[in-house]
Amino acid sequence: MQHLFDYLLPPTILFMIFVAPLWVIFHYRSRKQADTGLSEHERLQLEELLVKLDKVSDRVATLEEILVEKHGNWRETIDQGNYKS
Repeated sequence: MQHLFDYLLPPTILFMIFVAPLWVIFHYRSRKQADTGLSEHERLQLEELLVKLDKVSDRVATLEEILVEKHGNWRETIDQGNYKS
């Protein structure tokens, strides 16, 4: 039993001195970052993406209107699978 203890003591001491403190520090640092929310840069990126999303939504609506004008039953054709690719 003493022989096993002699082999486990050094790695345990090294773990407690080096790994455990770093583990605790990084854990609480990541918790703090998660609690703060979005950074200013991330918030700006999100706003830009929302503007682009609005533009794409408008374009899709316009394309749907054009399809309704030219091919009034295009939705039924797509839903039935009777379309040419």
